Formats: sequence, C-alpha cells, structure tokens
Amino acid sequence: MRQIDRYPFVIAIILFLLAWMLGLPVRAQSAPLNDIHCTLIQDAGSGATLYQDGVCDQRASPASTFKVPLALIGYDSGILSDQHTPSWDYKPEFKAVKRDRKTVDPTIWERDSIVWYSREITRRLGADKFAGYISKFGYGNMDVSGTPGKNDGLTNAWLDTSLQISPVEQTAFLRRLLAGKMPASAKAHEMTQAILPSFKAGDWMVQGKTGSTALDKNKRSLGWFVGWGEKDGRRVVFARLVVDGQRGDTPKGLATRAAFLKDLPGLVK
Repeated sequence: MRQIDRYPFVIAIILFLLAWMLGLPVRAQSAPLNDIHCTLIQDAGSGATLYQDGVCDQRASPASTFKVPLALIGYDSGILSDQHTPSWDYKPEFKAVKRDRKTVDPTIWERDSIVWYSREITRRLGADKFAGYISKFGYGNMDVSGTPGKNDGLTNAWLDTSLQISPVEQTAFLRRLLAGKMPASAKAHEMTQAILPSFKAGDWMVQGKTGSTALDKNKRSLGWFVGWGEKDGRRVVFARLVVDGQRGDTPKGLATRAAFLKDLPGLVK
C-alpha cells in the first residue's frame, strides 16, 4: 500500500477512537439495499423448506409486517385487550393520510395497516419496554434506534430505518408464533393470530400481513407479504419480499400479496 493510500484509513480510525472516547454514538451506516425477489415457503411444524426462489437471507425494513410482532407485544403488555379493544379515535396531531383519519381498533389496524395506531402502542410501551420485547423476541437485527441522530426509534424503527429482518427470519418468527413458543402469554399468541387478515388462494386459507415502503427517494420500493396458509390439515408459513424499481398503481405490498395468492396453489401441491 502506498503511503498516501493509508491517510483516509488512518483518519477514519482516529475519528472512530475519538467518538468512542467522548462517548458519542457510533453506528455503522447500512449499504444500499440490493434488489430482492424472494419467495420462501416452509412447513410450519418441521421448518422444512417446501419452496424457495431468490435470495432470502438479505435483511430489509419490515415496514407494516412489523404489525404482527407488535400485536403480540400489545396483547402481552395489556395495551390491547381483544379483537376490538381498545378503539382509539383519530387525533389531528397524528398527521395521518386522509384514509387513516378514523376510529381504529386492533382488527381495523391490521386490516387497513394504520401507522398512527402502531405508534400509539409503542408510545404507551415506552422505549425501554419496546427495546426489551424486540430483544427477547430476537426479531431481525433487533435495532430499534431509528434514524441516526433523530431519536425516533420508538415511532419509526420499523419504517425503513434501523430495524431490519430477512425472509428467513420472518418465517422463523411465524413458526414460533404459531407454535405458541414466543416469550409472551397464550392470550397474546391467540389474539395476534385472530386479528390477522384472511384471504383465499385456491383451496388454501391464508392469513398474512403486507408491508410497503419507498426507497432511494422514491426511485425504488419494497413490498412484503408474510403469514401462513392452511389446506387439508396442512399448514405452511411464507414470506415474499420484492425490492426493485418497478412502479405500479397500487402499493408494493398489496401487489406482492396479490401475486403470492395467485401463485401459492401452484407452488405447494
């Protein structure tokens, strides 16, 4: 290595050491997310992979699929009670899009993917309990710090900031949820499963959650659909993730769900 080539490296090391000595937060910046097209289907009981296409171990923002673990947290902590309690009224300070300015209960929250309701749950939890749940759940990278320098982890960690999870990790979480093996109450397991939206895919009955978010200043977008399906006494868990620059008339998560429901009958016989 030539002497001049060492200077940027040496300067970076010095800056890192100074930040460490001064107690400043040091957080690695994520590399730009590559395009992803993953479909993963596993047996819910054994975990055997029944179908896999694409790269499924790359992490991305969970976006609104985070409403699944957040429901488990909400019920376990007592913030949520049943399928329709609590019912919270919209407030102007929530600054939601027009379609979300309405009274929302847990079932509507999952069905219509209401961001402000999620934030009310985490606000009532508080930062320490929120971080504690994510840690003991082992959810993705377990990073709820949020946007660097903005102290918004409690309200934004799962929305294209710090919290990341891969399709492989999504299905592992879902298997534990269905088996009742998450560190949460039996009621929390039961109610979380009860409020997830239901769909038909041929002879399959499917429950799942979408997730959508814009990336790279709206140049690309992310779409998730995760959940489980049942047919003839058989149960599978699945995760489909699409990250690319293709645009459509509907949010990417809804398009991803529609495509998966169409594909499922042909992917697992």
